[in-house]
Amino acid sequence: MKKEDTVKLISAEGFEFIIDKNAAMVSQTIRNMLTSPGGFAETEHREVTFPEISTPILEKICQYFYWSLQYASGKETEFYIEPELTLELMMAANYLHT
Repeated sequence: MKKEDTVKLISAEGFEFIIDKNAAMVSQTIRNMLTSPGGFAETEHREVTFPEISTPILEKICQYFYWSLQYASGKETEFYIEPELTLELMMAANYLHT
């Protein structure tokens, strides 16, 4: 995968997730950050920091992005969410518009 086809998502603790740009675009918020005109750092560096999203939650969100792409292409599988992550995950999903 080429570097220009990836996006770096950084959690509150500084953990970096490098994922496919198409997967990241599942989120309307990330899509807006990466495609906005005006020379924003996120657009220029393909790097988005989420100071309010913890590493375990951002990891689950990245998994969801890939699952969503598979589901959209016709592969129907379950997406399991651990009960202890539910509240934080719902808040992050609301922010990310996923």
